[in-house]
Amino acid sequence: MEVRRRDGEVIIVRTDAAPLTLGDDAESRPGSWLVSAIPVTIDLSTDTGVLLESVIGNFPIAMAVWDRDLRCVWFNEAAERLRDGYPYYRIGRSLTEVIPGIDNERVLDAMREVLADGRPVIDREAHWSYGSDERLLSVSLLPLAGVDGRPLGVCSVALDFSNSKARDHLDLLREAGVRLGSTLDVMSTAQELAELAIPVLADFVTVDLPEEMLPGTEPLRRLATTEGGCPAFRRAGVASAREGAPESLWERGEAVFVPPRSPFVEVLQSRRPHFEPVLDTSPGTWLEHDPDRARIIETTGMHSLIVVPLEARGDVLGVAAFARTSNPAPFTRDDLLVAEELVTRAALSLDNARQYTRERLTALALQRDLLPHHLSGSDTVEVASRYLPSDTHDGVGGDWYDVIHLPCGRIALVVGDVTGHGINAAATMGRLRTAVRALAYLDLPPDELLTHLDHLMTEDALSPDAMGATCLYAVYDPYTGHCTMATAGHPPPAIVSPSGEVTYPSLTAGTPIGVGLGTFQSYDMRLPAGTLLALYTDGLIETRHSDLDAGMARLGDVLARTALESTTLDRACAAVIDSLVGDAPAEDDIALLMARV
Repeated sequence: MEVRRRDGEVIIVRTDAAPLTLGDDAESRPGSWLVSAIPVTIDLSTDTGVLLESVIGNFPIAMAVWDRDLRCVWFNEAAERLRDGYPYYRIGRSLTEVIPGIDNERVLDAMREVLADGRPVIDREAHWSYGSDERLLSVSLLPLAGVDGRPLGVCSVALDFSNSKARDHLDLLREAGVRLGSTLDVMSTAQELAELAIPVLADFVTVDLPEEMLPGTEPLRRLATTEGGCPAFRRAGVASAREGAPESLWERGEAVFVPPRSPFVEVLQSRRPHFEPVLDTSPGTWLEHDPDRARIIETTGMHSLIVVPLEARGDVLGVAAFARTSNPAPFTRDDLLVAEELVTRAALSLDNARQYTRERLTALALQRDLLPHHLSGSDTVEVASRYLPSDTHDGVGGDWYDVIHLPCGRIALVVGDVTGHGINAAATMGRLRTAVRALAYLDLPPDELLTHLDHLMTEDALSPDAMGATCLYAVYDPYTGHCTMATAGHPPPAIVSPSGEVTYPSLTAGTPIGVGLGTFQSYDMRLPAGTLLALYTDGLIETRHSDLDAGMARLGDVLARTALESTTLDRACAAVIDSLVGDAPAEDDIALLMARV
């Protein structure tokens, strides 16, 4: 405090006062005090000790000093407030003392390391509980040394993160880094974003995307404008702290109507977030033109709103809205920053999903267009087929099949698999199928046809988009009953005899198409009437958990049962796919061509 001397000079003193009791009759006498005042001279350029002591003593972070025996010799007021849960904050108490219910070994080891090597320990997480009180602390340990450099003790600094909003936000962003983008599906990613923000950031979250983000949906421009505005989005994600999301006017996938003056349109056009800590529902606002939303806001108690644009790589992909209903606290600027960071991460994942979906749909359309639309057998050969695109992130592959009618009633059966996935694989598949058809009309034996096909592909090997392929080519002659086949690195066909026995012919494997070696050999066998052939790609028999041999064994078992149970080849194809694939996502493209002679 400041005191004035008799000569008028004002000086700063440190003052202590203590009550005195005098004798037995102290209660009946007026209170007496012992007061001492010590002059303090503060020169900020040379003496900051008193100021530092005041700052540290009142610092809102728990600080304590421990001597070389790890005994507490000083602590500030913030540490004293933690003493109920951590009783080591007491002058003279050693950290080596055992206190029931408190595990102190990690702290002890860390302090001994600091004393031994003089290196500080920064931001180490510490957990402890005292009864129902649980604490999460960030602890830093700093070495204290004397003038001679010898260690005198350790200063501990503990920041309490328990029930910390900042900690919750940090955990939210960490979880977003793990969960967002776990699937390359636009709707799933949008729903992940909505669910992540509940309840840490908001009580109600929606993610609305324009129609170009959701291929295959009905164009919004075909929908009529309503009292609530124009159809601008489709609801891709919605989550609420309340069961059933009563705040949402639309289900996922439904068209979302917004008035032209709404924050949603404003955010979409300006690319800047809308921040409204206290939602204005007074007359004259945009809600006048959106009575349905106004009603929902009133009935659910919605009082705070953030709308953030979903922007990635220069494109605005949609908007995400965050609202509070049951949480009475309005949004803060910190909440806005967290919402923007969360949306930025989600937007990148959404853009990846959009690009993947667009390329996948393009490749799938190309693939389906290049595959035969109407397979036809003959009087002597019945045919049926199935094609299943991959459900994995790699996209559509280059699997194909074909049935080619040759002179003299013969029929060629083809199945192949281009390496890689995507549009390039589908395009390569189309070129190969066309080349096989052209070579087949030259009436070449299977081994020679594959040799010419290999040469054609080798000439394209210098192209940066060049891809290899496997192929199985078989020709059946109904007049001789013989089938001649050759393979270029492709699995052999399954042959099911009229009695139901399944065998795989021992074909010379050959090299894949595009290698340029042309090492192919034809294999000839006689097929009795009623024999069933199954040509397939490796996606049908090979998975991450089983190899080709195991898959071929499973296929043989299924075909043996199917040949006896199914009356038509179409049903046989369906039975094979159901048994080997079922409802599980296809890890690779699957092509299956079945023929009965």
